[in-house]
Amino acid sequence: MPLHILYQDETLVAIDKPAGLLVHPGREPEPPEMIAMKVLRDQLGKHIIPIHRLDRPTSGVLLFAFDKQTSTMVQKDFATREVEKTYLAVVEGRTADEWRCDAELQKGPDEPWLDALTFFKRRAVSDAFAGEPDLVLSLVQAEPHSGRFHQIRKHLHGAGLPIVGDFRYAGEERCEQLGELLGTGSRMLLQAKTLEFTHPYSLERIRIEAPTDPEIRRCFPALPE
Repeated sequence: MPLHILYQDETLVAIDKPAGLLVHPGREPEPPEMIAMKVLRDQLGKHIIPIHRLDRPTSGVLLFAFDKQTSTMVQKDFATREVEKTYLAVVEGRTADEWRCDAELQKGPDEPWLDALTFFKRRAVSDAFAGEPDLVLSLVQAEPHSGRFHQIRKHLHGAGLPIVGDFRYAGEERCEQLGELLGTGSRMLLQAKTLEFTHPYSLERIRIEAPTDPEIRRCFPALPE
């Protein structure tokens, strides 16, 4: 199935990455149809370079360049935190209206602790689910101001608000229970919703937005696309 292209010009292309696709080949061999970079390359018939990455279970806006120079220029803006990103996450529990988390994070047990900052805002609440009447879900908008490994996932887990379907941090048993109840299966409900950056050549401010993930809308039917 062709990937949904959200933006394209002579130097850049952005897609709405489906959950389950790797951004680029990893250490373990994978079929080409499970690697977004290869699918898009074949779809466009052009060489592409991923500018950033999304976790395999995360859906949403993913940006590529057609050449190394463009990739380097935009990656520099990511590194200096001049790119604005927003995510949507479905969490179990009723959250505060707004809050921030600046807990330091480390990629692994032997890695250094690094600064990390995420701003959160509750967008919607859903409750009274058949089969589990006490269940409350919150739709959270997350704005990471750093790019640490699993930053949003870890910050929400640390707040006692694990993302629905996040097997690593929410626990396999609870994820399976909620997936069956909500009809979302094994999906982690985290989406890269918007990406905003300055175009490296025109200097125009570009904002790319993905349609709201259908599995997120399943939990909050009143949400616009």
